[in-house]
Amino acid sequence: MANQVETELTDELLPLLRQERYVTIATVDHENGGPNVNAISWVYGHDSKSVRFSVDNRSRIVENIRKEPRVTLTVIGAGSTYAIAGEAKIIHEKIEGVPLKLALVEISVAEVRDVMFYGARITTEPKYEKTYDKDAADKLDRQVMAAIKKG
Repeated sequence: MANQVETELTDELLPLLRQERYVTIATVDHENGGPNVNAISWVYGHDSKSVRFSVDNRSRIVENIRKEPRVTLTVIGAGSTYAIAGEAKIIHEKIEGVPLKLALVEISVAEVRDVMFYGARITTEPKYEKTYDKDAADKLDRQVMAAIKKG
């Protein structure tokens, strides 16, 4: 996909967004108009034209999207780095059935770019571990992902 601009998630990229992974989201800061970048994990490739994610409904991400819906997700996988740009819309201010106050957001994909620098390939994808109670983390992950998929 190098040097190409796609208008939807590719058959290679969509499955990557259907498994837990490290993703960043860039928004336009609602106070100073500058870039704001955050790492998120509750992300799901709903279909080739939309990506859903969930974050705390008091998050700066949510405030930024309310003022300026343009966002970019950065995904590392399949040997490269991808920038997925589009417009975000808050679907639910608070997801029902989840013990935290989480918003559900959907991004309408406008373009997908392979942004890996020339002549390189990702050989090891980022990994992370949750630092709180594993059983509680797994249960919460299942609840949130079920809610994201349901919409």
